[in-house]
Amino acid sequence: MEEVTPGIWHWSAPHPKIRIPVHSYYLSSERVLIDPIAPEEGLEWFAEHGPPTDALLTNRHHLRSSELFAERFGVAIRAIRAGMHEFSNGPPVEPFDAGDELPGGVVANGVGAICPDETALYIPTHAALAVADGAVRWEADGPLQFVPDQYMDEPEQTKAGLRDSYRQLLELDFEHLLLAHGDPFIGDGREALAAFAHS
Repeated sequence: MEEVTPGIWHWSAPHPKIRIPVHSYYLSSERVLIDPIAPEEGLEWFAEHGPPTDALLTNRHHLRSSELFAERFGVAIRAIRAGMHEFSNGPPVEPFDAGDELPGGVVANGVGAICPDETALYIPTHAALAVADGAVRWEADGPLQFVPDQYMDEPEQTKAGLRDSYRQLLELDFEHLLLAHGDPFIGDGREALAAFAHS
């Protein structure tokens, strides 16, 4: 667990299904998790640092360990309405829509392109933006990249759609870019997304 900027904790752990490290965040003052995977320190870390109340998903595939947090702390799991079919057999997930203000003052922004429920979460109190699968960072100090073409139905069309969506997000005032797949950009997140969106 690392506090990458005051009030935002970051960690990564191997995903039990895809078996590669995925990245998660905790807004400690707001008690809000983003795309949570259980950390190596276990859930006890959260009991000691202020238990979470909410888990926000940037797309339907990022449920990860949310159910464990719900069982332990009574966390409410929330995802955008376009992904609700994923949870028809459980667990209970509360829907939100693009434009909604969520717990912690987080604002949902639709991204789409790679999947209908691809979402970016704007966190104005921390000058941060969290993104899902449209932009990834494979190397610790590397640039943003797309996922491999095999994960896109129409790769060139999908990439163009993602670039368009990210250019619109550049209108938001943020400094940090929180990635679900890769280390976050702290302080230079807007510049990194701008370079990627205009590539």
